[in-house]
Amino acid sequence: MPLGNAAVTSLARFTVIVGAFFAFGFARADAPTELAKSFPADLGSFHRIGGVTEEYPGHEFVRDDVPRTDFASLRLLGRGLTSYRSESGEAINVMILKFEDESAAYARFTAIRKTLRQQGSLKSSDLDQIGTASLISTDDVVVLQGQLLMSFMTADSTRAAELARLFASTLGSGEDDIPVLVKHLPQWETAERQADYAINLKSLKNEIADQPILDSLTFEAGAEAVTANYGPSHLVIVEFTTPQLSIDNDSRIWTRLAELKSQGQPTPSAYRRVGNYSVFVFNAPDEKTANALVDQVKYEQVVQWLGDDPHLYDRLQRYLTQTSAGVLVAVLKSSGLSLIACLVIGAVIGTLLFRHRRAQRAAAFSDAGGAVRLNLDELTGSPPQGRLLATSERPQDDHST
Repeated sequence: MPLGNAAVTSLARFTVIVGAFFAFGFARADAPTELAKSFPADLGSFHRIGGVTEEYPGHEFVRDDVPRTDFASLRLLGRGLTSYRSESGEAINVMILKFEDESAAYARFTAIRKTLRQQGSLKSSDLDQIGTASLISTDDVVVLQGQLLMSFMTADSTRAAELARLFASTLGSGEDDIPVLVKHLPQWETAERQADYAINLKSLKNEIADQPILDSLTFEAGAEAVTANYGPSHLVIVEFTTPQLSIDNDSRIWTRLAELKSQGQPTPSAYRRVGNYSVFVFNAPDEKTANALVDQVKYEQVVQWLGDDPHLYDRLQRYLTQTSAGVLVAVLKSSGLSLIACLVIGAVIGTLLFRHRRAQRAAAFSDAGGAVRLNLDELTGSPPQGRLLATSERPQDDHST
Protein backbone atom coordinates (compact mmCIF):
# COMPACT_ATOMS: atom_id res chain seq x y z
CA MET A 1 0.00 0.00 0.00
CA PRO A 2 1.71 3.25 -1.08
CA LEU A 3 2.36 5.89 1.56
CA GLY A 4 0.80 9.32 1.23
CA ASN A 5 2.72 12.58 1.29
CA ALA A 6 1.83 13.16 4.93
CA ALA A 7 3.15 9.74 5.95
CA VAL A 8 6.40 10.24 4.02
CA THR A 9 6.88 13.63 5.64
CA SER A 10 6.26 12.21 9.10
CA LEU A 11 8.72 9.36 8.52
CA ALA A 12 11.31 11.85 7.38
CA ARG A 13 10.74 13.93 10.49
CA PHE A 14 11.08 10.83 12.67
CA THR A 15 14.42 10.04 11.02
CA VAL A 16 15.70 13.53 11.74
CA ILE A 17 14.46 13.32 15.32
CA VAL A 18 16.02 9.94 16.06
CA GLY A 19 19.27 11.06 14.42
CA ALA A 20 19.27 14.18 16.56
CA PHE A 21 18.79 12.05 19.67
CA PHE A 22 21.84 9.95 18.85
CA ALA A 23 23.86 12.97 17.76
CA PHE A 24 23.27 14.60 21.12
CA GLY A 25 24.31 11.38 22.80
CA PHE A 26 21.83 12.15 25.53
CA ALA A 27 24.36 14.45 27.17
CA ARG A 28 21.77 15.32 29.80
CA ALA A 29 20.19 11.87 29.91
CA ASP A 30 18.81 10.48 33.14
CA ALA A 31 18.88 13.91 34.74
CA PRO A 32 18.27 13.59 38.50
CA THR A 33 14.97 15.42 38.55
CA GLU A 34 11.47 14.47 39.66
CA LEU A 35 10.23 14.95 36.10
CA ALA A 36 12.71 12.37 34.76
CA LYS A 37 11.14 9.81 37.09
CA SER A 38 7.85 10.24 35.22
CA PHE A 39 9.21 8.20 32.30
CA PRO A 40 8.95 4.48 33.15
CA ALA A 41 11.36 2.10 31.43
CA ASP A 42 8.46 -0.07 30.23
CA LEU A 43 4.79 0.66 29.65
CA GLY A 44 2.81 -2.31 28.44
CA SER A 45 4.35 -3.36 25.15
CA PHE A 46 6.35 -0.13 24.87
CA HIS A 47 10.01 0.11 25.89
CA ARG A 48 11.90 3.33 26.50
CA ILE A 49 14.84 4.03 24.19
CA GLY A 50 17.76 5.53 26.07
CA GLY A 51 17.40 8.09 28.82
CA VAL A 52 15.58 11.33 29.47
CA THR A 53 16.86 14.72 28.40
CA GLU A 54 15.68 18.13 29.59
CA GLU A 55 16.68 19.95 26.44
CA TYR A 56 15.11 19.86 23.01
CA PRO A 57 17.04 17.52 20.71
CA GLY A 58 15.90 19.60 17.76
CA HIS A 59 13.25 22.08 16.74
CA GLU A 60 11.52 19.36 14.74
CA PHE A 61 10.42 17.56 17.90
CA VAL A 62 7.33 19.71 18.35
CA ARG A 63 5.94 22.52 16.28
CA ASP A 64 5.53 24.75 19.35
CA ASP A 65 8.95 25.30 20.96
CA VAL A 66 9.24 26.86 24.44
CA PRO A 67 12.50 28.77 25.06
CA ARG A 68 13.81 28.77 28.61
CA THR A 69 13.39 32.54 28.67
CA ASP A 70 9.61 31.98 28.61
CA PHE A 71 9.56 29.52 31.51
CA ALA A 72 8.69 32.15 34.13
CA SER A 73 5.90 33.82 32.14
CA LEU A 74 4.31 30.44 31.41
CA ARG A 75 4.81 29.19 35.00
CA LEU A 76 6.76 26.29 33.50
CA LEU A 77 8.88 24.32 35.96
CA GLY A 78 10.64 21.95 33.58
CA ARG A 79 10.43 19.54 30.68
CA GLY A 80 11.57 16.07 29.81
CA LEU A 81 11.94 14.25 26.49
CA THR A 82 12.59 10.68 25.43
CA SER A 83 11.41 8.02 22.98
CA TYR A 84 9.54 4.74 23.27
CA ARG A 85 9.47 1.82 20.86
CA SER A 86 6.51 -0.52 20.36
CA GLU A 87 6.71 -4.26 19.73
CA SER A 88 6.33 -3.61 16.02
CA GLY A 89 9.40 -1.36 16.09
CA GLU A 90 7.60 1.96 15.73
CA ALA A 91 9.23 4.88 17.60
CA ILE A 92 7.07 7.34 19.55
CA ASN A 93 8.68 10.53 20.82
CA VAL A 94 7.35 11.72 24.18
CA MET A 95 7.64 15.14 25.76
CA ILE A 96 6.33 16.19 29.19
CA LEU A 97 5.99 19.79 30.34
CA LYS A 98 5.40 20.38 34.05
CA PHE A 99 3.80 23.64 35.18
CA GLU A 100 3.34 25.30 38.55
CA ASP A 101 -0.40 24.65 38.58
CA GLU A 102 -3.28 23.24 36.56
CA SER A 103 -4.30 26.66 35.21
CA ALA A 104 -0.90 27.21 33.59
CA ALA A 105 -0.96 23.74 32.05
CA TYR A 106 -4.47 24.32 30.69
CA ALA A 107 -3.45 27.71 29.26
CA ARG A 108 -0.63 26.04 27.34
CA PHE A 109 -3.01 23.31 26.19
CA THR A 110 -5.45 25.85 24.71
CA ALA A 111 -2.57 27.70 23.01
CA ILE A 112 -1.42 24.49 21.30
CA ARG A 113 -5.02 23.66 20.34
CA LYS A 114 -5.45 27.07 18.73
CA THR A 115 -2.17 26.75 16.81
CA LEU A 116 -3.13 23.32 15.49
CA ARG A 117 -6.57 24.60 14.49
CA GLN A 118 -5.08 27.56 12.61
CA GLN A 119 -2.66 25.27 10.79
CA GLY A 120 -5.46 22.91 9.84
CA SER A 121 -3.75 19.93 11.49
CA LEU A 122 -6.26 19.47 14.34
CA LYS A 123 -8.56 16.56 13.67
CA SER A 124 -11.47 14.94 15.44
CA SER A 125 -11.29 11.38 16.66
CA ASP A 126 -13.49 8.68 18.15
CA LEU A 127 -10.81 7.83 20.72
CA ASP A 128 -11.81 8.10 24.36
CA GLN A 129 -10.68 11.22 26.18
CA ILE A 130 -7.37 10.72 27.93
CA GLY A 131 -6.52 12.58 31.12
CA THR A 132 -8.22 15.87 31.90
CA ALA A 133 -8.34 16.83 28.21
CA SER A 134 -6.76 15.60 25.00
CA LEU A 135 -6.50 16.40 21.32
CA ILE A 136 -5.19 14.70 18.21
CA SER A 137 -3.35 16.29 15.31
CA THR A 138 -2.00 14.80 12.11
CA ASP A 139 1.19 13.58 13.78
CA ASP A 140 0.81 13.69 17.56
CA VAL A 141 -1.51 13.26 20.54
CA VAL A 142 -1.49 15.95 23.23
CA VAL A 143 -2.75 15.07 26.70
CA LEU A 144 -3.41 17.37 29.67
CA GLN A 145 -3.41 15.85 33.14
CA GLY A 146 -3.12 17.97 36.25
CA GLN A 147 0.07 20.04 36.07
CA LEU A 148 1.47 17.99 33.20
CA LEU A 149 1.14 18.51 29.46
CA MET A 150 2.29 15.57 27.37
CA SER A 151 2.93 15.17 23.64
CA PHE A 152 3.16 11.77 21.92
CA MET A 153 4.45 12.21 18.41
CA THR A 154 3.98 9.54 15.75
CA ALA A 155 2.17 9.05 12.47
CA ASP A 156 -0.10 6.39 13.99
CA SER A 157 -2.52 8.21 16.32
CA THR A 158 -3.93 4.90 17.59
CA ARG A 159 -0.50 3.79 18.83
CA ALA A 160 0.18 7.22 20.32
CA ALA A 161 -3.16 7.18 22.12
CA GLU A 162 -2.43 3.71 23.49
CA LEU A 163 0.89 4.88 24.94
CA ALA A 164 -0.71 8.10 26.20
CA ARG A 165 -3.39 6.14 28.05
CA LEU A 166 -0.75 3.95 29.71
CA PHE A 167 1.29 7.02 30.59
CA ALA A 168 -1.66 8.85 32.12
CA SER A 169 -2.48 5.87 34.34
CA THR A 170 0.95 6.18 36.02
CA LEU A 171 0.67 9.89 36.82
CA GLY A 172 -1.13 11.82 39.52
CA SER A 173 -4.20 13.58 38.18
CA GLY A 174 -4.07 16.61 40.50
CA GLU A 175 -7.40 18.40 40.42
CA ASP A 176 -8.19 16.44 37.23
CA ASP A 177 -10.46 19.21 35.98
CA ILE A 178 -10.36 22.33 33.88
CA PRO A 179 -10.12 25.72 35.66
CA VAL A 180 -13.34 26.85 37.34
CA LEU A 181 -13.25 30.16 35.47
CA VAL A 182 -13.95 28.30 32.22
CA LYS A 183 -17.15 26.90 33.72
CA HIS A 184 -18.43 30.44 34.27
CA LEU A 185 -18.65 31.01 30.52
CA PRO A 186 -22.21 31.04 29.14
CA GLN A 187 -22.97 27.53 27.80
CA TRP A 188 -19.49 26.54 28.91
CA GLU A 189 -19.79 22.88 27.83
CA THR A 190 -19.92 24.03 24.22
CA ALA A 191 -17.79 27.17 24.53
CA GLU A 192 -14.92 25.29 26.22
CA ARG A 193 -14.10 23.42 23.01
CA GLN A 194 -12.77 26.61 21.44
CA ALA A 195 -12.02 28.70 24.53
CA ASP A 196 -8.56 30.14 25.12
CA TYR A 197 -6.98 30.60 28.54
CA ALA A 198 -4.41 33.23 29.51
CA ILE A 199 -2.28 33.58 32.63
CA ASN A 200 -0.50 36.78 31.57
CA LEU A 201 -1.35 39.97 29.73
CA LYS A 202 0.81 39.12 26.72
CA SER A 203 -1.16 35.94 26.03
CA LEU A 204 -4.47 37.75 26.42
CA LYS A 205 -3.45 40.50 23.98
CA ASN A 206 -2.43 37.83 21.49
CA GLU A 207 -5.96 36.46 21.66
CA ILE A 208 -7.65 39.91 21.49
CA ALA A 209 -5.71 42.04 19.05
CA ASP A 210 -6.05 45.78 18.51
CA GLN A 211 -7.96 46.48 21.72
CA PRO A 212 -6.07 49.20 23.66
CA ILE A 213 -8.42 48.87 26.64
CA LEU A 214 -6.49 45.75 27.66
CA ASP A 215 -3.42 47.88 28.40
CA SER A 216 -5.18 49.10 31.55
CA LEU A 217 -5.17 45.58 33.04
CA THR A 218 -2.54 44.15 35.34
CA PHE A 219 -2.05 40.41 35.92
CA GLU A 220 -0.17 40.72 39.16
CA ALA A 221 -0.90 38.32 42.03
CA GLY A 222 -2.01 35.52 39.70
CA ALA A 223 -4.87 37.00 37.65
CA GLU A 224 -6.20 34.74 34.88
CA ALA A 225 -8.48 35.20 31.89
CA VAL A 226 -10.64 33.11 29.56
CA THR A 227 -11.90 34.09 26.11
CA ALA A 228 -14.58 32.52 23.92
CA ASN A 229 -16.49 33.36 20.77
CA TYR A 230 -20.28 33.59 20.61
CA GLY A 231 -21.00 34.19 16.97
CA PRO A 232 -19.34 37.48 16.05
CA SER A 233 -19.10 38.49 19.71
CA HIS A 234 -15.89 37.81 21.62
CA LEU A 235 -16.32 37.44 25.39
CA VAL A 236 -13.41 37.99 27.80
CA ILE A 237 -13.54 37.29 31.55
CA VAL A 238 -10.58 38.38 33.66
CA GLU A 239 -10.50 37.07 37.22
CA PHE A 240 -8.57 38.89 39.95
CA THR A 241 -7.51 37.18 43.14
CA THR A 242 -8.80 39.84 45.57
CA PRO A 243 -11.68 42.35 45.59
CA GLN A 244 -9.20 45.22 45.95
CA LEU A 245 -7.35 44.23 42.78
CA SER A 246 -10.63 43.99 40.88
CA ILE A 247 -11.68 47.45 42.13
CA ASP A 248 -8.33 48.99 41.19
CA ASN A 249 -8.45 47.48 37.71
CA ASP A 250 -12.07 48.53 37.29
CA SER A 251 -11.13 52.13 38.09
CA ARG A 252 -8.31 52.11 35.54
CA ILE A 253 -10.58 50.52 32.93
CA TRP A 254 -13.26 53.23 33.23
CA THR A 255 -10.63 55.96 33.08
CA ARG A 256 -9.10 54.37 29.99
CA LEU A 257 -12.53 53.95 28.39
CA ALA A 258 -13.21 57.66 28.70
CA GLU A 259 -9.84 58.45 27.09
CA LEU A 260 -10.39 56.04 24.20
CA LYS A 261 -13.86 57.42 23.46
CA SER A 262 -12.57 60.99 23.44
CA GLN A 263 -9.79 59.95 21.05
CA GLY A 264 -12.10 57.98 18.77
CA GLN A 265 -10.24 54.69 19.32
CA PRO A 266 -11.81 51.21 19.49
CA THR A 267 -13.68 50.38 22.69
CA PRO A 268 -15.50 47.25 23.91
CA SER A 269 -19.10 46.71 22.92
CA ALA A 270 -19.83 46.27 26.65
CA TYR A 271 -17.91 46.22 29.90
CA ARG A 272 -18.96 45.43 33.46
CA ARG A 273 -17.38 44.44 36.76
CA VAL A 274 -19.03 41.30 38.14
CA GLY A 275 -17.65 40.40 41.56
CA ASN A 276 -13.92 39.88 41.10
CA TYR A 277 -14.41 39.57 37.33
CA SER A 278 -13.85 42.20 34.67
CA VAL A 279 -16.10 41.19 31.78
CA PHE A 280 -15.59 42.53 28.25
CA VAL A 281 -17.49 41.91 25.03
CA PHE A 282 -15.82 42.85 21.75
CA ASN A 283 -17.18 43.00 18.21
CA ALA A 284 -20.82 42.44 19.20
CA PRO A 285 -23.43 43.38 16.56
CA ASP A 286 -25.10 45.81 18.99
CA GLU A 287 -25.00 46.96 22.61
CA LYS A 288 -28.11 44.99 23.57
CA THR A 289 -26.56 41.72 22.43
CA ALA A 290 -23.34 42.52 24.26
CA ASN A 291 -25.12 43.31 27.54
CA ALA A 292 -27.22 40.16 27.26
CA LEU A 293 -24.00 38.16 27.02
CA VAL A 294 -22.54 39.90 30.08
CA ASP A 295 -25.75 39.21 32.02
CA GLN A 296 -25.06 35.48 31.73
CA VAL A 297 -21.75 35.72 33.58
CA LYS A 298 -22.17 34.96 37.29
CA TYR A 299 -19.46 35.39 39.89
CA GLU A 300 -19.32 32.51 42.36
CA GLN A 301 -16.78 33.04 45.08
CA VAL A 302 -15.28 30.02 46.82
CA VAL A 303 -13.32 30.59 50.06
CA GLN A 304 -11.16 27.79 51.48
CA TRP A 305 -9.75 28.25 54.99
CA LEU A 306 -6.34 26.79 55.72
CA GLY A 307 -7.28 26.30 59.39
CA ASP A 308 -10.57 26.25 61.26
CA ASP A 309 -13.33 28.25 59.64
CA PRO A 310 -14.04 31.21 61.99
CA HIS A 311 -17.56 31.49 60.58
CA LEU A 312 -18.40 27.80 60.96
CA TYR A 313 -20.69 28.34 64.01
CA ASP A 314 -22.62 31.14 62.28
CA ARG A 315 -23.03 29.08 59.12
CA LEU A 316 -24.18 26.02 61.07
CA GLN A 317 -26.64 28.12 63.08
CA ARG A 318 -28.01 29.67 59.90
CA TYR A 319 -28.21 26.26 58.28
CA LEU A 320 -30.06 24.71 61.24
CA THR A 321 -32.45 27.66 61.40
CA GLN A 322 -33.24 27.45 57.71
CA THR A 323 -33.53 23.67 57.90
CA SER A 324 -35.85 23.80 60.95
CA ALA A 325 -38.02 26.41 59.31
CA GLY A 326 -38.16 24.32 56.17
CA VAL A 327 -39.12 21.21 58.12
CA LEU A 328 -41.86 23.12 60.01
CA VAL A 329 -43.31 24.50 56.81
CA ALA A 330 -43.20 21.06 55.23
CA VAL A 331 -44.98 19.51 58.23
CA LEU A 332 -47.68 22.20 58.19
CA LYS A 333 -48.20 21.76 54.49
CA SER A 334 -48.43 17.99 54.74
CA SER A 335 -50.75 18.20 57.77
CA GLY A 336 -53.03 20.66 56.02
CA LEU A 337 -53.16 18.54 52.90
CA SER A 338 -53.86 15.43 54.99
CA LEU A 339 -56.71 17.19 56.84
CA ILE A 340 -58.28 18.40 53.62
CA ALA A 341 -57.98 14.92 52.10
CA CYS A 342 -59.59 13.34 55.17
CA LEU A 343 -62.49 15.82 55.12
CA VAL A 344 -63.11 15.22 51.44
CA ILE A 345 -62.97 11.42 51.79
CA GLY A 346 -65.19 11.54 54.91
CA ALA A 347 -67.75 13.72 53.14
CA VAL A 348 -67.90 11.37 50.16
CA ILE A 349 -68.25 8.24 52.33
CA GLY A 350 -70.85 9.93 54.60
CA THR A 351 -72.94 11.01 51.61
CA LEU A 352 -72.90 7.50 50.16
CA LEU A 353 -73.91 5.93 53.51
CA PHE A 354 -76.68 8.48 54.05
CA ARG A 355 -78.18 7.79 50.63
CA HIS A 356 -77.90 4.04 51.09
CA ARG A 357 -79.71 4.09 54.48
CA ARG A 358 -82.45 6.40 53.24
CA ALA A 359 -83.09 4.02 50.35
CA GLN A 360 -83.39 1.11 52.81
CA ARG A 361 -85.87 3.01 55.02
CA ALA A 362 -87.99 3.99 52.01
CA ALA A 363 -88.35 0.31 51.05
CA ALA A 364 -89.37 -0.74 54.62
CA PHE A 365 -92.35 1.65 54.99
CA SER A 366 -95.41 2.29 52.82
CA ASP A 367 -96.47 5.52 51.28
CA ALA A 368 -99.25 5.87 53.88
CA GLY A 369 -97.05 7.75 56.24
CA GLY A 370 -96.46 4.74 58.47
CA ALA A 371 -100.17 3.95 58.99
CA VAL A 372 -101.80 0.62 58.22
CA ARG A 373 -103.24 0.59 54.75
CA LEU A 374 -106.33 -1.39 53.95
CA ASN A 375 -106.22 -3.58 50.89
CA LEU A 376 -109.52 -2.38 49.56
CA ASP A 377 -108.47 -2.36 45.93
CA GLU A 378 -106.79 -5.77 46.31
CA LEU A 379 -103.62 -4.37 44.75
CA THR A 380 -101.44 -5.07 47.67
CA GLY A 381 -100.03 -8.55 47.90
CA SER A 382 -101.02 -10.81 50.70
CA PRO A 383 -98.92 -10.44 53.79
CA PRO A 384 -96.40 -13.16 54.53
CA GLN A 385 -97.84 -16.06 56.47
CA GLY A 386 -94.61 -17.46 57.77
CA ARG A 387 -94.83 -15.96 61.22
CA LEU A 388 -98.57 -16.06 61.77
CA LEU A 389 -99.95 -18.45 64.38
CA ALA A 390 -101.89 -21.32 63.01
CA THR A 391 -105.70 -20.87 63.32
CA SER A 392 -107.38 -23.07 65.82
CA GLU A 393 -110.21 -25.23 64.65
CA ARG A 394 -113.46 -24.89 66.58
CA PRO A 395 -114.76 -28.17 67.84
CA GLN A 396 -118.05 -29.33 66.47
CA ASP A 397 -121.07 -28.91 68.63
CA ASP A 398 -122.18 -32.24 69.93
CA HIS A 399 -125.66 -30.86 70.20
CA SER A 400 -125.88 -29.80 66.58
CA THR A 401 -128.36 -31.35 64.42
